[in-house]
Amino acid sequence: PSTEELIEIATRTPGASAPQPRKVADGAMIIEMQTLARPVPIASHVLAYAARLISATHPEEKSAPPITREYVRYGASPRGMQALILASKIMALLDNRYNVSFNDLKQAALPALRHRVILNFEAQAEGVQPDEVIKQIVEAVRAE
Repeated sequence: PSTEELIEIATRTPGASAPQPRKVADGAMIIEMQTLARPVPIASHVLAYAARLISATHPEEKSAPPITREYVRYGASPRGMQALILASKIMALLDNRYNVSFNDLKQAALPALRHRVILNFEAQAEGVQPDEVIKQIVEAVRAE
């Protein structure tokens, strides 16, 4: 935008009202969804893919992609695996399926792992975000 457009934007926005969030679920509903999702089956080869995704977040793992080795200090823990699987089960249910797919794991990777992968100083200095690292891990780990 031009200087004039920037000034116009600045004069219009300070008085604007902030967007109001709306409630989509309460705590009881979330617990109910988790309870419903836990028995959703996950095939052994899909579970193995989830384990490979988690392993690929650890820089010391041989299978870790280059971005992990370069920017990750601490990878996701076993709790990260549990969160990934539960989120994937919920994704499957939301898609009207009663089994977890590779795609469910890929979709759940960011929300389940972004706060569980701790980046190193280099990543912070270069402005690398956890989402970028996790996306590249998902791309690098083959679903088979």
